[in-house]
Amino acid sequence: MEIVVNTRLLLKDRLEGIGWFTFETLKRITNQHPDDHFIFLFDRDFDEDFLFSDNITPIILSPQARHPFLFYWWFEFSVANFLNKFKPDLFLSPDGYMSLKANCKQLAVIHDLCFEHYPNDVSFIVRKYYKYFFPKFAHKATRIATVSEFSKADIIKQYGISPSLIDVVYDGCNESFHPIEETSQTLIKQKFSQGCDYFLFVGALHPRKNISRLFQAFDKFKTSQSSNVKLVIVGEKYYWTREIKMTYINMKFKDDVIFTGRLSTEDLQNVIASALAMTYVPYFEGFGIPILEAFNCDTPVITSNITSMPEVAGDAALLVDPFSVDSISNAMIYIYKDEDMRNALIAKGRKRRLDFSWDKTATALWESIERTVNS
Repeated sequence: MEIVVNTRLLLKDRLEGIGWFTFETLKRITNQHPDDHFIFLFDRDFDEDFLFSDNITPIILSPQARHPFLFYWWFEFSVANFLNKFKPDLFLSPDGYMSLKANCKQLAVIHDLCFEHYPNDVSFIVRKYYKYFFPKFAHKATRIATVSEFSKADIIKQYGISPSLIDVVYDGCNESFHPIEETSQTLIKQKFSQGCDYFLFVGALHPRKNISRLFQAFDKFKTSQSSNVKLVIVGEKYYWTREIKMTYINMKFKDDVIFTGRLSTEDLQNVIASALAMTYVPYFEGFGIPILEAFNCDTPVITSNITSMPEVAGDAALLVDPFSVDSISNAMIYIYKDEDMRNALIAKGRKRRLDFSWDKTATALWESIERTVNS
């Protein structure tokens, strides 16, 4: 087969959720299918590390697609012209963007439709682009893959896509995430949290990640508990809104909040493995990879009781109402005070993590590819 792949989100040292999905699945698929040929479409210079096997040909198409106007130009002119000239068996797009003017079979990986539910969480121009084009992408796609049963049901409801055309391809977790010894945890705490225990959040500081309520919940926790526990925030301030900023400024215990920015994979793994608990409480999520990362590091998890997160966490996390500061704060108190609860969650997390891996993700995505090509 000749498979063309949209790899514009494979960015050296800047992989986010969809970028990691692209990296981990393609690394496996290209190596496992040496008789198939893959063309990776980049919108800028690429790193050689992303050429996972000899059956990959990289192509750079201009312009750099980092704005809605350039999204349109890249997919509807640069990509469409290439696909219509090359005539591959499949165009695979891990970020869900289709080429509406292309005439080949296309597989879209649509991770979630948060913008349909919370349109004000993205800028005006991006919102207009998503709301106009993603319904068209969904109907243009020969098949759709998505990362949870929740997202599948949402795509069906929002866009009227037949369930028979949507495959669930769960996310996985980086194999380097694992528990570490107590002595190593002590060193990590000295490096990142002033030697103190800490609650942890991992992710881009986007409004839907619910950082404002997490700040408020941490303030309530600190007010009720006499402790030196910190809140460590790992992620870049891509969407540091006025609401998030003002909530932080008004915190009583803001000096106990530590921002690390983006961390290397090794540092991230160690920080997760040393945390008192992962406090990951978005109000909308297509999957929630940090939940799995915590399970793999033997770290207890507090997460939201809505959208995809109960599906991912099962019974291995404390589920909270993300719209209730009290609910989040009470879970933090519970985790902090009850070692038996922490140990019980860790044990359940060890079982739950067996249900997810990037190997399983790659296998499921390949099966979706075959269904698309053979449809």
